[in-house]
Amino acid sequence: MRNTISLMLGAIGLATVSSVALSQDGHINDAQIAHIAYTAGAIDVEAGRQALAKSKNTTVRAFASTMVRDHQAVNDQALALVKKLGVTPEGNATSTALTKQAAREHEALAGLSGAQFDHAYIANEVAYHRIVNGALRDTLIPGVRNPELKSLLQTGLTLFGEHQAHAEHLAASLK
Repeated sequence: MRNTISLMLGAIGLATVSSVALSQDGHINDAQIAHIAYTAGAIDVEAGRQALAKSKNTTVRAFASTMVRDHQAVNDQALALVKKLGVTPEGNATSTALTKQAAREHEALAGLSGAQFDHAYIANEVAYHRIVNGALRDTLIPGVRNPELKSLLQTGLTLFGEHQAHAEHLAASLK
């Protein structure tokens, strides 16, 4: 339980870092938004792969498989879109903060096993999807200028909202 709380607090800290990084500049461009969105998806793909390697719980493994499949598919679409538009995703403070926080979460989860890992992984997925979905809804989508990128992010938000609900349901069932 202590590790679960630690992971959740880490994710909450990530939300604070992301908000500060986004608001300091006052404006982020489409290339930065694309990088943030891609980074967030890649992080969840990696977390799903870690869960597939560590968990023996069939429900947790099915969820992790869905995360890998769906986030990879959206990232593949994003890469195709930025290539089509001739945009190079631009690293920024938010994507850097996401990557650093994800590395800490990955390491914390690596030290867990069994039900303890399953609970911590799913709790982190709930917190992570809340943060990412909030950033998509409140900052990234409103800040996008390109209609095709905006549409992709809106589609992603719908799908990731379903992921959040699934993770919340799974978290309740693991108790």
